[in-house]
Amino acid sequence: MNRTDSGHASGHDHGHTVAGWTGTGMALAGSVAAGGSMAAAWYPGLALGAGLVALSACTTWVLHLAGWGKPGGPRPPAERGWRVRDRSAAQGHPGCVGCRLAGRGRRTAAPGAATPAAWTPAVAPAAAGATAETGALPRAGV
Repeated sequence: MNRTDSGHASGHDHGHTVAGWTGTGMALAGSVAAGGSMAAAWYPGLALGAGLVALSACTTWVLHLAGWGKPGGPRPPAERGWRVRDRSAAQGHPGCVGCRLAGRGRRTAAPGAATPAAWTPAVAPAAAGATAETGALPRAGV
């Protein structure tokens, strides 16, 4: 088995990144604060700790989008350091939910592909006019 300079098998990537370490540290601090506050029955501290955990998720996501995260799968040896910025983050990582939520890496329709039909109301025009006058909604199955 070939080993890299770090002693790991070739192709092995732990995925340690600035985004991952920052989010993990913040979530750990928030969990400790929330747990200590729960034990002390100090409810504002419990809310602050839970807020810090939620903020850690947002911070991790923003750092990932800024290129301090990593795409799925192993990276080339030159990009495995945890302080190496990912230059492909602007286009979005394939299969990454966080990138998709940010509008990156969306799939485009193939040329000539059928587009979905425009929305049409399910109510007949006469029934729609009648319900508009009375202010009532049409009933399904009538």
